[in-house]
Amino acid sequence: MANLKKIAVAMSGGVDSSLTAALLIQRGFEVFGVTMWLETDEFNSRSCCSSTEIRDAKIVAAQLGIKHFTADFRAEFNAEIENYFVEEYLKGRTPNPCVLCNKKIKFGKLFDFAQQLGADYLATGHYARIIFEDGRFKLKKAVDLKKDQSYVLYNLTPEKLSKIILPLGEFSKVETRALAEKLNLISAHKKDSQEICFVPNDDYKTFISTRAEDADALQPGEIVNTAGKILGRHNGVANYTIGQRKGLGIAAENPLYVLKLDVATRRVIVGSNAETFSKTLTAENVHWIYPPKFPARVQAKIRYGFKVADCTVESFDEILKVTFDEPQRAITAGQSVVFYDGDEVLGGGVIVG
Repeated sequence: MANLKKIAVAMSGGVDSSLTAALLIQRGFEVFGVTMWLETDEFNSRSCCSSTEIRDAKIVAAQLGIKHFTADFRAEFNAEIENYFVEEYLKGRTPNPCVLCNKKIKFGKLFDFAQQLGADYLATGHYARIIFEDGRFKLKKAVDLKKDQSYVLYNLTPEKLSKIILPLGEFSKVETRALAEKLNLISAHKKDSQEICFVPNDDYKTFISTRAEDADALQPGEIVNTAGKILGRHNGVANYTIGQRKGLGIAAENPLYVLKLDVATRRVIVGSNAETFSKTLTAENVHWIYPPKFPARVQAKIRYGFKVADCTVESFDEILKVTFDEPQRAITAGQSVVFYDGDEVLGGGVIVG
C-alpha cells in the first residue's frame, strides 16, 4: 500500500463508498471521487446511480475536500444492462444485472474512465477482499459473510485485481456505520441502495411490459403440471421464476412451485417442492480468475445470498457441468453459478439449465 499514488473512489453518495474514500484519505493517498450517471428514466428511489445520488456524492466529496467527477454512462447502461435484463426475462430466464454491470460498467467503463483521469487504482465499497498471496492477487469473501459481495465480482481478472482496492472487506456493516459516524460523514445513516437500481418500486413486471408488451413471454398461457394437465392460466411466463410458489392463482391439495418456464408453448410448469431440487446444472459464458484442474472439487453458490455447496465441476469446451454432493433448490437459468476454493473466488458462469 505504501507505493500507491492516486486512487479513484467509485462514489454513490452512500455510507460504504463515503467511508471507503475517507479511509483512503486517512492513509495518506491522493483520492478523488467518480460517480456513474446511469439513470435513463425513473430509477428506483433508493438506487445507487441516479441524479439524486450524484448530488449526494458531490456533497460527500466536498465534505472530504476531494475532487469529484461524473461519468455519463446512460446510453451504455441502457444498451448493455437494461436491455439484457428485459431480454433474459423474455427468454424465460432470471437475470442478475448486478453481475453484468460490475463486469461491463463499474469495472469496465468506470475503471477505464478512472485511468483516463490519472488514477493508479479504483476503489469501491464492495464487501469483498483482494489479497496478494502465493505470488498472485486473489479475490476472497468478505469477513462479514452476511454482507459478502464476492459473488457479483467473479468476472474480474488478475490484472484488474492488482489495480482495485476494497477497503471494507475487513469490516462488518455495523462497523462501517460506526466508523462513518465517528468521522462525522453525512452519509453515516443513509439507507442502503436497492440491488436493482433501474427498476422503479422494485416492479420488474411493469418495467418489462413497458418495453416489450407484445412479446410472447408476456402473453397469457396455461399453467400445467409435469403430466401436462392444465391447472390454470397465467399472464405471461416472464412474470414467473423458478421455485416461485406465491402468485400462481391456482388451488391445489398440496403446495405447487414453478419448475420450468416454456416460452415457446407459453406454459408455466409446476410441481411439488421436492421437484424443485436438482444435483446438476450446466453453465456457459464461463470466466475463470484462476482455472482449476478438471474435474475440480470446489464449492459453488447458485444465487446471491445462497450458501456455498460442495460440488464437482467438469469442463466441456465452453460449457461446464456441475454436480453437487447434495441437491440444490430452484437452480435457475440466467443466474450465475460462482465457484470457490474456501474463501477464494475462482470464477463463475451463467446457468443455462
